[in-house]
Amino acid sequence: MIDILIAEDHKEICELITDFLRAENYIVSTAETGEKALSLYEKYGARLVLLDIHLPDIDGFSICEKLRRNDNVPIIIITARTDRDDKLNGILLGADDYIEKPFDIEILIAKIKGIFKRRLARDIISDGDILLNISDGTVTKNGIQTELSAKEFELLKILMQNKGQTLTKEFLFNRIWGSDSESELQTLTVHIKYLREKIENDPKDPQKIVTVWGKGYRWS
Repeated sequence: MIDILIAEDHKEICELITDFLRAENYIVSTAETGEKALSLYEKYGARLVLLDIHLPDIDGFSICEKLRRNDNVPIIIITARTDRDDKLNGILLGADDYIEKPFDIEILIAKIKGIFKRRLARDIISDGDILLNISDGTVTKNGIQTELSAKEFELLKILMQNKGQTLTKEFLFNRIWGSDSESELQTLTVHIKYLREKIENDPKDPQKIVTVWGKGYRWS
């Protein structure tokens, strides 16, 4: 999954933000159009979206609205438009913050860190005897911590966040390894096997991570 998705058509500004964020060890992807931003988000997801209002195809308000229909991803609007109505519109559509150009890059990074801290502190997913804490990256089973690799943790998180939904192998692979990864789809199958061994009462008869033949997997 991408840490931060930047939708910005101004090349120099986009490169500036990207360089500073990567220096903070964030995984960053960029899009110069609204369509590309939506496509990247649908394919990989993101922990936060930096969204310019003035894009060449779809305006940022429409993108914000589309993202809010199905997701609660944090959104920071970045724009040169300072009109009060624009600010109100962005907030009403669900943006978490609104920052005007030109801006102090350190203030922007501080806002991002603040949002992550507040959001992740509340990000605990619990289902039965499994508790997943996104803020500190831990998983417990019956109150006992279970050691997972980073990929296993991400896989479990996506499955639990989409309880009851069948997620295709391609979707899971792209979200966790990325379409540009040199790994193969079989890698997902191996990780599912390891994950079952750690969280299922009987890995040979899994009741939590269920295989949907010909499609993918579902957290039941």
